[in-house]
Amino acid sequence: MTRTVISTKDAPQAIGPYSQAIRAGGFLFTAGQIPLDPATGEIVEGDVTVQATRALDNLRAVLAAGGSSFERCVKTTLYLADMNDFAAVNAVYGKYFVSEQAARSTVQVARLPRDARVEIEVIALVD
Repeated sequence: MTRTVISTKDAPQAIGPYSQAIRAGGFLFTAGQIPLDPATGEIVEGDVTVQATRALDNLRAVLAAGGSSFERCVKTTLYLADMNDFAAVNAVYGKYFVSEQAARSTVQVARLPRDARVEIEVIALVD
């Protein structure tokens, strides 16, 4: 099976020893995206809705670089620093996943990289 590393300057560069995404076997597996501004490498300022928007915009860029889109996602995982943010993040998420939503898991975690409030990863189909 061929394994291809995906990278784009339209999303934050990896802050550790990992790839933004890997394309393999007809799927694209993304690394979790936190709300880093790709231009500055810093967490965007604002509430959890601003952070969720930036994380999803980063994911959109990685998906596009890998030949996929939100419409082709089959599984998403949301990591929240506080489950009380679920409704706010869900409202933002619903603006990106508008039809044939992917399967999804949401978990609260003790801490996220750079003290982000949200991190999102996906598995999507590619041609």
